[in-house]
Amino acid sequence: MGSVAGIFIGSFVVGLSGAIMPGPVLMVVVGQTPRRGFWTGPLVVLGHGVLESLLVAAMILGMAEFFSSSVVLSTIAVIGGVVLLYMGVDMLRSAGGLSLITGTGSFSGAREFHPVLAGVLTSLSNPYWTLWWATVGLGYMVIARENGAAGLAAFLTGHIMADLVWYSVVSSLVAGGKRWLTDSIYRGMIRVCAVVLLFFALYFGWHGLNVILS
Repeated sequence: MGSVAGIFIGSFVVGLSGAIMPGPVLMVVVGQTPRRGFWTGPLVVLGHGVLESLLVAAMILGMAEFFSSSVVLSTIAVIGGVVLLYMGVDMLRSAGGLSLITGTGSFSGAREFHPVLAGVLTSLSNPYWTLWWATVGLGYMVIARENGAAGLAAFLTGHIMADLVWYSVVSSLVAGGKRWLTDSIYRGMIRVCAVVLLFFALYFGWHGLNVILS
C-alpha cells in the first residue's frame, strides 16, 4: 500500500467496490445507453471524474472540514433530491415511448442531460458521495501524499479507473442487449431505474430537511 503501485491498486479495489453498488449514476447509465450507445458509460465517468478531481484539489487546499459539515451535506441532500426527482419522474413519464430495438424515444427531448453533465449532477446530488470523500477518501489521500504528487495521482487515477471499468462494462451489456432484450423488458428496466431514482430523491430530500429543521 505504501508504494505508488500499491496505492493505485488499493484505490482501484476500493473504488470498484463502491462503483458496483446501485446508485443514481448507474440508473442514468442504464437509462441513456440504449440511445447513446456504449460511450454513455465512459462519458458519465468523465463528468464524475472531473468533479472528483476538483473535490480532491479542494480538500488538498484545506476544505475537508467544509465538505464534511452537516449544513453542507444537508443542503446537498435537499438540492440533490430535487434533481433526482426530476430525473426519476422524467424517466417514468418517458418509459412508455422508448424502444431498445429502434432507438426511439428520449428523456425530456432536447432537455435531456448530456452524459458528462449527468455524471456531474448525479454525483453532486448524492450527499454520501461527498461524505465518502470527506472521510474515506481523505484518509486515503493522507496516505497517498506520503509519496508526493505521484501518490495522489495514483490514488485519483485508480479510483477513476474503477468507475471507468465498471460503467464501461454496464454500457457494453446494455448496448448489446438489443440482441436479447425486448422493448417491454427494456421499458420495465427503465421504470425500475426511475423508481430507484425517486427513492434516492425522497430519501436524500427527507434526510436533508430533517437535519435543517433540527
